Amino acid sequence: MKINLEPNKKVYFASDQHFGAPNPKESKVREEKFIRWLDEIKADAQVLFLMGDLFDFWHEWHHVIPKGYVRVLGKLAELKDSGIELFMFVGNHDLWMKNYFEDEIGCKVFFDKQYFEINGKNFLLAHGDGLGPGDKGYKRMKKLFTNPLAQWAFRWLHPDIAMKVAIYFSTQNKMISGEEDKAFLGEDKEFLIIYSKEKLKTEPIDYFIYGHRHLPMVLDLDNGKAKYINLGDWISYFTYGEFQKDFELKSFELLNHGETEDSRSTLRS
Repeated sequence: MKINLEPNKKVYFASDQHFGAPNPKESKVREEKFIRWLDEIKADAQVLFLMGDLFDFWHEWHHVIPKGYVRVLGKLAELKDSGIELFMFVGNHDLWMKNYFEDEIGCKVFFDKQYFEINGKNFLLAHGDGLGPGDKGYKRMKKLFTNPLAQWAFRWLHPDIAMKVAIYFSTQNKMISGEEDKAFLGEDKEFLIIYSKEKLKTEPIDYFIYGHRHLPMVLDLDNGKAKYINLGDWISYFTYGEFQKDFELKSFELLNHGETEDSRSTLRS
């Protein structure tokens, strides 16, 4: 897919908000911060990519969706209605998305990696889960959770029961294992870096942009000809990507209640 930016317009990327965790009260604080960021970028945003795990758990029944997130959903709809293009990737915590976001907000939802050409630069975009070597536990889990029989069985549980069970296990999974994501394992052990390097052997990619890993990172590949980017998260780092002519990874910081500052502090490789 090709995107040509209009003058003074930008593309924004954000990932791993995990709204709903660890509980609704604490999640709302982070949701309000995210909404402030959306308000700030809407003046110059042409495209917004949400790169997966917007929610710590999400499931769509035929006539029911999870309770909460009203202001986040409303703000995304507002951005879409204002003319900003929205793209959303399904992550490993919200992989049971169906058509709600496309039908109600007009947000295109992707379930696999995608290739974009933005202002002449080649991007490979993905949440990042299950790519490359390793990540075997998740790959086994994904086979189970994408199994039609498992989805059918879960759908027949009453939402009050289903959501209580799912939120418990989902919260235990990421809010605890997320601590491990804060350590850089080295280029030879980071499965997404290995995957990106392999892709570069056969495909001319300028930017690899992922979520999933939670650790904000910009790394030069192929002697600086390409960049590997992990967007970080909105649990600990509150980082996001911005592209106009070049890519920058920045942090959004809350100073005091009701007072925000886009720190515009670029995280360098």
